[in-house]
Amino acid sequence: MDTDSRSLTYFISDLHLGALTMDNPLDYERRVVRFLRSIKPTAKRLYLLGDVLDYWYEYRTVVPRGFTRFFGALADLADSGVEVTWFIGNHDIWIFDYLPAEIGMRVVDGVEVTEIDGRRFFLSHGDGVGKLSPGFRFIRSLFRNRFCQFLFSSIHPRWTVPFAHRWSASSRGVCDGPARSKGEAEPYVAFAREYLKTHPHIDYFIFGHRHILMDMEIAPKSKLVVLGDWIYHFSYAVWDGNELFLKKFEG
Repeated sequence: MDTDSRSLTYFISDLHLGALTMDNPLDYERRVVRFLRSIKPTAKRLYLLGDVLDYWYEYRTVVPRGFTRFFGALADLADSGVEVTWFIGNHDIWIFDYLPAEIGMRVVDGVEVTEIDGRRFFLSHGDGVGKLSPGFRFIRSLFRNRFCQFLFSSIHPRWTVPFAHRWSASSRGVCDGPARSKGEAEPYVAFAREYLKTHPHIDYFIFGHRHILMDMEIAPKSKLVVLGDWIYHFSYAVWDGNELFLKKFEG
């Protein structure tokens, strides 16, 4: 394949593959795979901005079942020269060395500020930025604690996997439709504007986590984008070197 024709950068988040709330997880996974295959001819980079999997834990010698088609499609992109970067979210925290080595991708835990085609991007899943409640801050640090991870891994998966899926479903809550943007009241807006006071040269802030679609100019020459999800929106963003567009996959 002619890599010179690949110039686009894609951003996607909150796929929640494997979630118990899905009616047909296999059809859902196949739709995600169709998207990945559709971008292969044009993608130079792919950023997965967290909560790609609804639950994942790598044990030392075994990994959870499932996601075969999805992992294969990601590996195919990486093997063909696409730069794949996976940001850890609050549902797929426990990615260690298996997926990076097996697929050939880079994993980021937290925030990354990077330059793409001459523009500055602030990238994060979004669960760790801004003002966090004490309870969420405690849970987040607990899940990232190495000793707690060791204790969790010592419990047989027959107990941990069902527990994790139930926790995931309860943490997401039950809703009747897609989440609604709060506009100017969105916490990311306040965070980004405050961040710009000391880092004024950010062209785009891109987040996942909130499951809303948002494309807002928050300062001259600075935009805030929230990527939506693949539960209701089937949405993604694409950067062509000059502009960033929010789109929905219809395939």
